[in-house]
Formats: sequence, structure tokens, C-alpha cells
Amino acid sequence: MGCLLWALLFALCWPLALLFLVLYPIVWLLLLPFRLIGFTVGFILESIWAIVTLPLRLLKRI
Repeated sequence: MGCLLWALLFALCWPLALLFLVLYPIVWLLLLPFRLIGFTVGFILESIWAIVTLPLRLLKRI
């Protein structure tokens, strides 16, 4: 889908499409630490939730 959108942009305005092609990897690299922080925070919150709900889940099995 992204490739088709880029091809359409290239057909309509090729300088903007080439600028996007050059800047996209740079922006992706700049945003990578935020994605890693998001995955880490999500994992920590899921782990805390699993620890908090563990006694209740164990009581339900009995």
C-alpha cells in the first residue's frame, strides 16, 4: 500500500516524492528510541498486571 501511495505521489509531484524517499529513513531512525521505550513500558505494565492478578487467577483454579 505504501509503495502505491509513493508511486502516486511520484506521479503528481516527483520532487516531493524524492524528498520523502530521502527523509523517511532519517525520521524512522530518529523515532526508533521512542518505539523501543514504548515496547519496554508496555512490557513492564503487562508484567505488573500479571503479577497483581496472579493470586486471583490461582484462586479461580482451586
